[in-house]
Amino acid sequence: MKTMIAFLAAPLLLTGAMASAAPMAAARQPVPAEASIPFVNHGGVWNWQADGSHGLYVQDQHRRWYYAKLMGNCFDLPFANAVGFETRGIDTLDKFGTVIVRGQRCPIMSFTLSDGPPVKAKKG
Repeated sequence: MKTMIAFLAAPLLLTGAMASAAPMAAARQPVPAEASIPFVNHGGVWNWQADGSHGLYVQDQHRRWYYAKLMGNCFDLPFANAVGFETRGIDTLDKFGTVIVRGQRCPIMSFTLSDGPPVKAKKG
């Protein structure tokens, strides 16, 4: 009987060791620092480009690029000619802001510095 208990306990110990190793592996990956663009409603945003329906590249007035990762799909974003930014009282765009596209509210999950949108390959 004692042999049976030891045999059953061994997988539990192994599972526990594997579970404790997973958070340490995730902790080793660098997390990009959150950023913000001040005076977004007073000329702070210079340009923007959609990254499909999941994100948005935003360029500030100093020509620095940021990436706004959205919490979910923003279905009209790839086809939009204009977007709005809701900053909830403060005039700073950050991870607490919302992108407004054709009346659809698309909350921002993270807002980090970026190298800008990928360069499209030339045709022909």
